[in-house]
Amino acid sequence: MNFSQRKGLQPLPERLRPDQMPAGLRVSLWNALHTSIWDSTNFMLRGGHYGYIMGFAKDVWFRHFKLPFSQIPKDPFAILRALEKSFFNCQWNEVYDFIEAVLDVWESDRVAPALNGVLEREIAAYRIVGKRIVEITDEKELAAVEEALVAGDRFASVATHFQRALELLSDRTNPDFRNSIKESISAVEAAARIITGSESATLGDALKVLERNQDLHKALKEGFLKLYGYTSDEDGIRHAMNEAPSLGMAEAKYFLLSCASFVNYLRSRLGEAA
Repeated sequence: MNFSQRKGLQPLPERLRPDQMPAGLRVSLWNALHTSIWDSTNFMLRGGHYGYIMGFAKDVWFRHFKLPFSQIPKDPFAILRALEKSFFNCQWNEVYDFIEAVLDVWESDRVAPALNGVLEREIAAYRIVGKRIVEITDEKELAAVEEALVAGDRFASVATHFQRALELLSDRTNPDFRNSIKESISAVEAAARIITGSESATLGDALKVLERNQDLHKALKEGFLKLYGYTSDEDGIRHAMNEAPSLGMAEAKYFLLSCASFVNYLRSRLGEAA
């Protein structure tokens, strides 16, 4: 809140609708890209020559704009002006498309935090998780998925499944909810195999390890087994997926959050060295 809002002279900000992109949010997102990428060392110029922007531009023209390279301006500052013009004239959803394209082609641990800081400050309906922009309803839910994606080498395969589940869920033009659910479940199975050290381990195997070695409460174990059973037996979600047209965002999001929280729980109980 600013001074006027604290004094009751201006209304308090409200969370933006998913399809809202007010000028202040758009400008702030561009400025975040500016400070985290455009102003970074050697991006525009390097030793009197073109910097990283030339390679960056080719990636963006190829992946995002899908235009011939001949249309890329020859001067790095002209490239930046072209990007800026597109950014401020495109539709609200295309702003997020562009940001996702940038996250795909520019490796830096500064970009996502800078953009998320803007999204949080402007009370936007979205946050960046991994390299995808997802709609949020709860900051704690978001934190659970983020934790599952930060896996380290040992749980890299688990993070890969969650990243794919997130991509399928957040595809705004062609979301694939069934396969997103499958990827979330596969992440849990991958974690079970890592925990037990067995390529053929099931979640049940991992829960037995927890019950035996970590004093997991029997009721908690049974609850997890029932949830997993719904997703794996012949009458569960995998069997029904091909026939149930009603699976949608709510189900895919539920499984993503539930599986992420459960994997985080398993990791915290056993520890990275288990």
